[in-house]
Amino acid sequence: MPIVSAYLLILGEREAVAWVLRESRMAFPPTSRSEVNRLKVGDELFVLTTRGCWHNPTRDRTRVIGLATVTSPVVPYDRPVTIAGRDFTRGCDIGLRALTPYLTGVELAPLVPRLAAFPDKNAWSIRLRRPLLELGESDAGLLTRELDGVARDPAELILGYLSAIRPVRQADTRN
Repeated sequence: MPIVSAYLLILGEREAVAWVLRESRMAFPPTSRSEVNRLKVGDELFVLTTRGCWHNPTRDRTRVIGLATVTSPVVPYDRPVTIAGRDFTRGCDIGLRALTPYLTGVELAPLVPRLAAFPDKNAWSIRLRRPLLELGESDAGLLTRELDGVARDPAELILGYLSAIRPVRQADTRN
């Protein structure tokens, strides 16, 4: 059995959150990030929204809002998918296992001192400027325990997200 890895799946735009929840897929920009190339079926994704994701960074915080599993390999798209004016050239299917109510979740900043994925505790947010950030086993365990107290069945909450995020320009999902 392959070793399962865990990652923060970093979303910095509300339209991207809507697309991911609606499509049960993740799309990646045309870069050669090594973590995207290593992503495999069965890997765990802790869905994270950044402070700026909801367009109100003075109110909002960087939060882990859900947990998903990679359900297909990362493959190139025949045509790029456009979300919030950005093109994404490859992606994978995901299965969302847990989700927190809209504008809630596990705030990341208070956990940073305990997370090995952030070696520089003073400049931790710089590591969120990528689509994925690999997590060690202890970090994944901590985030899982924190999510257990606030996450619910995604089927109960996805429509609430999609309604709150409107109006969302439809992404071109044809391949």
